[in-house]
Amino acid sequence: MKVNREKMKIARWLWRSSKGLRLQTIINAVMGVVSVGLDFAFILATKQVIDLATGHSADAPFRLAAILLVVIMCGQILLGFSRRWVAAILGVRSQNLMQLRLFRNLMQSEWNGIEQWHSGDVLNRLERDVNDVTNTITETIPSLLGVLVRLVGAFFFLYSMDARLACIMVCIAPVFIALSKIYVKKMRAITREIRTTDSQIQSVLQESVQHRVVLKTLERCGTMVERLDSVQHTLRRQIRWRTLFSSTSGMLLNIGFGTGYLVTFLWGANRLHEGTLTYGMMIAFIQLVGQIQGPFRELTRYIPILVGCLTASERLMELEQTPLEETGEPVFLRHSTGIRLTDVSYAYTQGKEVLHHFSCDCPPNSTTAILGETGAGKTTLVRLILALLRPQEGTIELYSQEEGNVPVSPLTRCNMVYVPQGNTLFSGTIRDNLLLGNPEADEEEMWAALKTSCADFVAQLPNGLDTRCGELGTGLSEGQAQRIAIARALLRKGNILLLDEATSALDPATEQRLLEQLNLNNSGGRTVICITHRPAVVDYCTQVIRF
Repeated sequence: MKVNREKMKIARWLWRSSKGLRLQTIINAVMGVVSVGLDFAFILATKQVIDLATGHSADAPFRLAAILLVVIMCGQILLGFSRRWVAAILGVRSQNLMQLRLFRNLMQSEWNGIEQWHSGDVLNRLERDVNDVTNTITETIPSLLGVLVRLVGAFFFLYSMDARLACIMVCIAPVFIALSKIYVKKMRAITREIRTTDSQIQSVLQESVQHRVVLKTLERCGTMVERLDSVQHTLRRQIRWRTLFSSTSGMLLNIGFGTGYLVTFLWGANRLHEGTLTYGMMIAFIQLVGQIQGPFRELTRYIPILVGCLTASERLMELEQTPLEETGEPVFLRHSTGIRLTDVSYAYTQGKEVLHHFSCDCPPNSTTAILGETGAGKTTLVRLILALLRPQEGTIELYSQEEGNVPVSPLTRCNMVYVPQGNTLFSGTIRDNLLLGNPEADEEEMWAALKTSCADFVAQLPNGLDTRCGELGTGLSEGQAQRIAIARALLRKGNILLLDEATSALDPATEQRLLEQLNLNNSGGRTVICITHRPAVVDYCTQVIRF
């Protein structure tokens, strides 16, 4: 009963996910049914031509029957071309639609919603699993419809020619269904293991490339190569076992299909010898047996695909079930804004509180330094202010004299200007990175932000704002990348500036100049909260909070 509920849950999810993909599914289904009709028409036309050639029929001129056979064959070729065209054009669109929907869902989910998975695993799901699901919806399911139509049509076609032989051929169906249940259960478990291992490979590759410098300095590149080789060995072993299992199952089915084909051939040859069967009917017999056995062969090929789709669907459903952040109209405070935390407690794991009944007040236009040892809760505090986390006790609210108090939520994030620690630039131009802070910023505003953040060195670069930088600011020094990240943040219109070790990569002279310019820029403006270990920062603050 539980298994059936799970299957129904997956089926409902697949139906919802097929929205936007149904056009291609319907087109493929219609073309599949038309293909079956053309195949049966070809069998009839072949029988007619052979019977006319051997003198067993005189229903129509031989030339007309031959022309009809050629027309049907041309129709089959044209239909095959159309199916490939639809698969190429609409297939990419279908995959992109599902990937875009899941990606949007992830971007709108709570910050800690997907932290349970490695980023490599998430990427594997968004690529491999999405591809498997879309192919099943748009290609495999329509093909299965064609297979069923072919099976039913071939049975009645053969039944009209020889009822006993048709019934004998279909007797393999109950045996096939019983075996397929065992096959699906085993293949599903194997496929799940392979997908998990495949995600582990992508995780190793991604982390190794991303932290190559660290691995080189630790002289542990060989360790990661060995780790990758070990996981790949596991994958090869799992694939060998899956191949052995599926090949053995396929061999047993082929023995059954071969026996059925041999029985049909000898049956037809005996009737041909007795003179109760024409050559055209003999050819039609053999072709129709292929049309009956073909669907069963196709089902053996589709079962691994369907099993893979079930596994992929479960993995994508897990991603989609991550809780979403609150959505609605952003709550933007236009006047000088303070932030107040009252009796706030938060624990990542039960019994180990990072913050315990913590209270503080950062008044409008103030500059607050937050000091403390590593692990004391400084970063957690910033995440709570940004509404990336929700306090388990207590309240956090923004306030201004003109607009009153507003509880912190994802809708109040528009008031925050956040500069995280380290290099957070994206691949692209410096202009592209700055526009992430404010897509409507003009060049004058960008240059002003760069000047405030001591990043006016950009003017000396060969292409200025259009200078390209690689992933994580490759091509720039850590200090340069950090200053550009500060400029990007300053382009936002929020009244609260959060600096999380934002000057850690700067030399003392540049840091002092930056702090002076931020303080000058802040007059009558933003409320500033600095997480820092640098004594120079404290000198520019109006209050200090020690954890």
